[in-house]
Amino acid sequence: MKLVLAGLNHRSAPVEIRERLAFDACALPDAVCQLKSRPGVEEALILSTCNRVEVAAALSGPADPERCLETFLAEARSMSPGDLDPYLYHLEGRDAIRHLFRVAASLDSMVVGEPQILGQLKAAYAAAKERGALNGFLDSVLTRAFSVAKRVRSETGIGHSAVSVSYAAVELAREIFGSLNGKRVLLLGAGKMSELAARHLRRAGASQVFVTNRSLERAERLAALFEARVVEYDRLASFLHEADILLVSSAAPHYVLGPDELRRAIEARKNRPMFLIDISVPRNIDPAVNGIDGVFLYDIDDLQRVVQRNLKGRVEEAHEA
Repeated sequence: MKLVLAGLNHRSAPVEIRERLAFDACALPDAVCQLKSRPGVEEALILSTCNRVEVAAALSGPADPERCLETFLAEARSMSPGDLDPYLYHLEGRDAIRHLFRVAASLDSMVVGEPQILGQLKAAYAAAKERGALNGFLDSVLTRAFSVAKRVRSETGIGHSAVSVSYAAVELAREIFGSLNGKRVLLLGAGKMSELAARHLRRAGASQVFVTNRSLERAERLAALFEARVVEYDRLASFLHEADILLVSSAAPHYVLGPDELRRAIEARKNRPMFLIDISVPRNIDPAVNGIDGVFLYDIDDLQRVVQRNLKGRVEEAHEA
């Protein structure tokens, strides 16, 4: 039995490549089954987050470990293997195990010490387990990885004052505006990232926070937690001009805002600037909006500068972990 892993992350590939390879949460279980059904694949796992897409498998027989996973990724996302080659890494045996341990412990994250990745890996594990894709060696490796991650968080200070991607987004907004007092902030999306962003926005002094989401119930639930106001999703385009800052973190698999909507918004604002942060993968705001005067768009890769500045205090803890 051979353990192999292939994938790309925020260091090896830009967001425009990562978003093409990303798996929607609803499609993940079927994708795991497709990988598991390939010749020689005994167990399979797919991890897809905003900063990484990785597939791990336990192989038996004469299957070419490198070609097996790379071909699956290319075919599953309708891409040419040649387009992926410059961005993919491939690990086997002990190197693959060590990598999974590092990922679970948040040592390989863009935000070292952030807690979200462990939950994401556990969700990927649960999806694979439910479909019968984990039942042996890879299963035991992942179970051990969860234990290692727990030890790292309890026995080192790596998680102390950890910054999240959402925190970095809010810090970037503060960097641009100096102060968020009096700024009107619109959150598009009502998931965990938006919840974290809302918490940081309140702490940063944002006095007016609005939430919109396709599911009105989820938007209302998030708004209630932070005394925010709900904007009905079908009013998004007409409300845009009211926001000084738009933070987008939704699961939409395509652009939901483009140049037309932003051009109308900036005109209604009498050319007062708008600051947009899109931490969705795939991206939800068309990068073409950067060509509009007064519109400033940042994506998740732009946050790395903020993250690195905030991580300096935890380098020693990472080495200990």
